[in-house]
Amino acid sequence: MVLDIDSIREMVANFAVLYGFKLLVAIFILIIGTWVIRRLKLLINSIMLRKGVDESLRPFLTSILNISLWVLLIVLVIAQLGVEMTSFIAVLGSAGLAIGLALQGSLSNFAGGVLILTIKPFRVGDYIEAQGQGGTVKLINIFNTVLKTADNKTIYMPNGPLASTVVVNYSVESTRRVELLFTISVNNDIGKVRQLLQQLVTEDERIMAEPAPVIVVTNFAEHSITISTRIWCKREDYWSLFWDMNERAKDAFEKNNIALPVPKREVLTQQNGSQPKAAAAV
Repeated sequence: MVLDIDSIREMVANFAVLYGFKLLVAIFILIIGTWVIRRLKLLINSIMLRKGVDESLRPFLTSILNISLWVLLIVLVIAQLGVEMTSFIAVLGSAGLAIGLALQGSLSNFAGGVLILTIKPFRVGDYIEAQGQGGTVKLINIFNTVLKTADNKTIYMPNGPLASTVVVNYSVESTRRVELLFTISVNNDIGKVRQLLQQLVTEDERIMAEPAPVIVVTNFAEHSITISTRIWCKREDYWSLFWDMNERAKDAFEKNNIALPVPKREVLTQQNGSQPKAAAAV
C-alpha cells in the first residue's frame, strides 16, 4: 500500500510529539549530568585532600566514583527515552557476564588493585622492585601501577601479578646498610688495610655509630683477599655514601701502597718430546 504525503507528515508529527520531548529531556539530562559529574569529582578530590586521604588511594577512589556516576547517568538517559528498564537491566547483566568472561585478566588486575590499596605493601613515592623491574611509584590506578625508573622510563605494571608477587620496598625503613667489598692482594697487611678503612669510616659523618660498623675478611683465595666493610646510614644517603667510600678507599690504597690482586698464569713448555715443565709465571 502506497502512503500519501499527508499520511507521512502525520506519522512524522505523531513521532515528534511522542518522542521529541523525551529526546530533548534526555539530552538535557545528559548535559546537566556531565556537568554534575565533573563538579562532584572536583568536590570529592577537595574533600579527600582536606581529610588527608592517602595519596595512593585518591586516584583509585576517583576512578571508581567516575565510573559509577557515568553508569547511573546512562541509565537515567535510557529510562527517559522510554526504554523498559527490566529488559535493559537483563540485557546489561548478560552483557556484563560476557564482558567479565572476556576480561578475566582485567578483573584480576582490578582485584589486585583493591588488594594493594587495602594491604598497602607500597605507597606513591616509594621505591620498589618487583618482577625484575624497579622504580619509584608514581600512580596506583584501578588496573595498573605506574613506576618511574631512575633513568626516567615509565613502567606500567598490571596490578594482578603485582599483588601476588614478591615486592621489595626500599622506602619503608629509614636506615639502610651499605656493604663495600674490597679485593686486595694476599701480600698486603690485613691489619693495615683494616686501619685505613676504619679511618675512612670514622671521618664520614653520614655513617651511623649504631649499629656499629663492621670490617671483616669475607673471602680468602689463592691470590686475593676480600674485605667487607658494612656500615649503616640514612636511607637518602645510601648511594652517595656508597660511591664516595669506593672512591676514597681507592685513593687511600694508592697512597699507602696497598696492592691489588694480579692474576697469575703458569706457562708450560715442552721440547723434543720431553715432559712439560713450568717455564714462567705470568
